[in-house]
Amino acid sequence: MKRKIKKKVWIFCFIGIAFVTAFCLFNLLLWHFENKKSEKLNNEILDNVIVDEIKDDGEALIDNNIEEDIYRKYFDVSLIDVDLNELKSQNNDSIGWIQVMGTTINYPVVQSSDNEHYLTHDFLNEPNNGGWIFLDYRNDINNLEYNTIIYGHRRFNTDVMFGSLRNTLDEDWFNNYNNHIIKISATGFSYVFQIFSAYITTNENSYLQTDFATKSEYEEFLKMIQERSKFDFETELNGDDKIITLSTCHNTDDRLVVHGKLIKQVEKTN
Repeated sequence: MKRKIKKKVWIFCFIGIAFVTAFCLFNLLLWHFENKKSEKLNNEILDNVIVDEIKDDGEALIDNNIEEDIYRKYFDVSLIDVDLNELKSQNNDSIGWIQVMGTTINYPVVQSSDNEHYLTHDFLNEPNNGGWIFLDYRNDINNLEYNTIIYGHRRFNTDVMFGSLRNTLDEDWFNNYNNHIIKISATGFSYVFQIFSAYITTNENSYLQTDFATKSEYEEFLKMIQERSKFDFETELNGDDKIITLSTCHNTDDRLVVHGKLIKQVEKTN
């Protein structure tokens, strides 16, 4: 009798292990398929949309009277320009394009009426757990608030979406100041941001604040997120600065966050 019970227990254990293994393999294959689908889709977009470089001084957001200024080395950084009409013909939610130097991030950016839809849908609005790169629904990319936020999934062990944002935590990446740049092309403007903070934080939302009652409150916010940084980018910040925040997952409990200060912008004329 005991042998029969023991045998049944082993059978149930075997079935359970087989089920869990099959479930994990299915999800692994699905994860791989979705990653490949996202990569293929973005490559097709890149084949049809030209990302031009703009050599333009733009609106100087730096005090040119300062002899020694850390930002002087960024004066000649080119901006990017993208024909958003082509992107909108494929997805009317298209609002811009983003590049992050020293990473493989080079994607169109979309925006919906919430921060949920593009967590599970790709650029063509097809279901995909890899999601897409999207702007916080509270922000306006052509009228920058204090804190403009862009989200993207990090698919582990790949560079898809915000996967390569992990590079910002590497010392080799940090030691090359040419990497400290985020470029965005929107409908009305092209922007350059200089990264001033990169860090891992718990799954909380203090860094996602967009509205501030006073300038001093905003300055305290800037101080908080700058002090979190793994590296010291030697950036000066004040209550008049506008910043970009890139947010992705680091693991199931933590988030990888990168912040950049707006240092150059050009208004588009066509």
